[in-house]
Amino acid sequence: MQEIEVKYRVIDEDRLVRALTDQGVKLSDAVHQDDQAYAPEWWDYGQPKAGVPFARLRTVGDQHLLTVKTPQDNELACLEAETVVADAKQMHAALLLMGFRPTVRIVKERRRGQAGNMALCLDDVRDAGLFFEIETVLGDAESGTVAQARLDAWANGLDAKLERVTETYDSVVRANQQCIG
Repeated sequence: MQEIEVKYRVIDEDRLVRALTDQGVKLSDAVHQDDQAYAPEWWDYGQPKAGVPFARLRTVGDQHLLTVKTPQDNELACLEAETVVADAKQMHAALLLMGFRPTVRIVKERRRGQAGNMALCLDDVRDAGLFFEIETVLGDAESGTVAQARLDAWANGLDAKLERVTETYDSVVRANQQCIG
């Protein structure tokens, strides 16, 4: 399956929440997510991501989820596979043995909502700020960029102040940490 996303920096949270409410979207309570991102040992930031597999080990409470994404059209249009794992430490060790290395830790508070076939996320990301994500799932043969244009049109139809971002959270967090450090 392809996970297709568009992502925005939120300029006015109250206005966005009102706009979503006007669309019939109810956001969940915030859930704490702690993600460790991984990249192949040979890859580094600044290199293209298309066609390169990346892993994420997410912890929410006492549950762990491994996700592997391979960007296709761009870094927010990815082939994706994920599964629950029983032991995060052993999964980390397995990822190292498979040739991945840890890159950036992404910690966020996520509120979720749904609008049709779109999953909506309002994320307060440590070291990055407040973001709004819209995600949908496509078949392997469908165009990610066409789907992103459709999602972007929906977001632009909201009465909200948003700034489009074309990078993944690991890139945004890493860039912000370098500016701070």
